[in-house]
Amino acid sequence: MNPREDAPADRGFFVGIIFFILGLGTLLPWNFFMTASMYFNNRLNTSEWSNGTITTRKEYYFDNWMTLLSQLPLLLFTFLNSFLYDWISEKVRIAGSLVFILILFVLTAVLVKISMEEDRFFSVTMATVWFINSFGAVLQGSLFGLVGLLPQRYSAIFMSGQGLGGTFAALAMIFAIASEADSESAALGYFITPCVGTLVTLFSYMLLPKLEFARFYLDRKSKSYELETSSRLLPTGDSVPPGDVEGCEKTSDLSVGSVANGNPNKGDSSVIEEEGVRQAFIPLQSENKSTQKSSILEVFKKIWLMAFCVTFVFTVTLSVFPAVIVDVKTVYGGKWERYFIPIFCFLLFNVMDFTGRTVTILLKWPSKDSRLFPLLVVCRVVFVPLLMMCNVQERHYMPVLFSNDIVFATIMLFFSVSSGYFVCLSMTYAPQLVEPKDAETAGALMTFFLALGLSLGAALSFPLRLLA
Repeated sequence: MNPREDAPADRGFFVGIIFFILGLGTLLPWNFFMTASMYFNNRLNTSEWSNGTITTRKEYYFDNWMTLLSQLPLLLFTFLNSFLYDWISEKVRIAGSLVFILILFVLTAVLVKISMEEDRFFSVTMATVWFINSFGAVLQGSLFGLVGLLPQRYSAIFMSGQGLGGTFAALAMIFAIASEADSESAALGYFITPCVGTLVTLFSYMLLPKLEFARFYLDRKSKSYELETSSRLLPTGDSVPPGDVEGCEKTSDLSVGSVANGNPNKGDSSVIEEEGVRQAFIPLQSENKSTQKSSILEVFKKIWLMAFCVTFVFTVTLSVFPAVIVDVKTVYGGKWERYFIPIFCFLLFNVMDFTGRTVTILLKWPSKDSRLFPLLVVCRVVFVPLLMMCNVQERHYMPVLFSNDIVFATIMLFFSVSSGYFVCLSMTYAPQLVEPKDAETAGALMTFFLALGLSLGAALSFPLRLLA
């Protein structure tokens, strides 16, 4: 939405700060469970000893299941949002989702102190992942609709908050490790962090209606917007619409006939009345025709290439991140081994992904009409074998060609930057390929295909991890 001239100022940029916090809060569930993979794997992949030898060791593939059960709710609720949003108010969806996310984070923090058999712990954790990401999907979809009512730069601020969510979680994990506390205390402190973050997000949302700038835009959808639309659809003036010359001639003949019949007053009133009707309804019909939205299929035919691109980018990214990459081992020992995955996997990916998204503000290449754009997107598939041939342990079939930490970090850098860059370009180009009246439909379709790519990538991570 374009900014309005009569809008009040966003004093202190408080509304922008709130939407940055809200963007950060929407991806806390995904980022904190993903970054804590070492904690969960340590609790699940335990070994039983008998007579000094290992008797059993069960592989749970936590990262694969966590990724899949995190993305399926996003795909499901993106598909069902039109039904859900008609029945549940915006305030209930947003505030209610944040409350349930907070409760589930508290439950996860409590489980750190509770001893539990591995199978039961895995089942409880997977159920928590499913439900917390279900509420996260409702929260994200609702906030996207809310920020869409404000000027466009607030959508960019909201997306920036989302982009930094992973960095926030990675830094929290690094600080927990650096605290030198025992693993249980470090995990407890780590999971208390998103509890505080969710509370801050909830209070920020509750503060939003109290700010004049936010009220102006959020209330105008039921007041000012209707008045503005009515004034645009029912213009006033004496000009005759183009192509209505024949109608004017008929009106002129009617007035002459009325005077000839000896009733000039009746003729004048008929002309005025007919012209008023003509001026009111002819522009209304043409405006309705021009603003009538295209069907979903018609919009899809225009943006199908961008939909393919965003789906393919996320399919490639989620097929190896984090399920495969989290098992890469450093060639160096000591303390660095504890920091290797949090820094080279999670922190590096999130910082570079955010960098790739930010670069699109200054550079948009290739153009939306270039055939090179989808070609470069497809070329990202080369990162899958490259990362699988890094020092992933335990291995099954593929050889290790890149055991050096610097080589792995270099591959991760280009993998992360290209992911953020091409996703942001795809999401930006799609609304530009349709008329303004269909931009909202294009955005909704792109969100669905984004979720589809995430789910496909999560599903592919299972066979890819077995092939490594």
